[in-house]
Amino acid sequence: MRKATVSRQTKETKIEVSVGLDGTGRAQITTGIGFFDHMLEQLARHSLIDMEIRAKGDLHIDQHHTVEDTGIALGQALRQALGDAAGITRFADVLLPMDETLTRVAIDLSGRPFLVFKTQFPRPKIGEFDTELVREFFQALSVHLGMNLHIETLYGENCHHISESSFKAVARALRVAMTIDPRQMGEIPSTKGTL
Repeated sequence: MRKATVSRQTKETKIEVSVGLDGTGRAQITTGIGFFDHMLEQLARHSLIDMEIRAKGDLHIDQHHTVEDTGIALGQALRQALGDAAGITRFADVLLPMDETLTRVAIDLSGRPFLVFKTQFPRPKIGEFDTELVREFFQALSVHLGMNLHIETLYGENCHHISESSFKAVARALRVAMTIDPRQMGEIPSTKGTL
């Protein structure tokens, strides 16, 4: 089983993350931010990655540190669980509809992080959640996982749907990219011999 556990503690946050790449999408998530918990549950469910995430942060200041540091710790855990990435599919793309919203995601688990985020929110908040934190989360996740991640919302009006379609599309792409391809025969999916 490809599994990993990461703990991250700073003066601003304390994060514990455990992941199992070959799971069923089981999620136990507590960050103190209801909407963010909902998005992370979508990420787990639709990627079929088992995730346990416990985060305590300085929410009396704002949600930024908690969201970003969760992305850092989750990215590190996923990277560790991948190991040398032998046999993985590596690339994946998804076009995901959610009511009036359509989001496109493409990823490469190349070890070379880069985020392209072409998604705009009509409002700055979803309840108490700052919509700008969606980008912050994916930036931290892509850097610490070593993932080239492109997210583009082609159209949409509802901020909840725009965010959720992004998380679900990333989840579905991760599900494919992290899957072991039996034709790879345990080989690294690169002509360089390493990712």
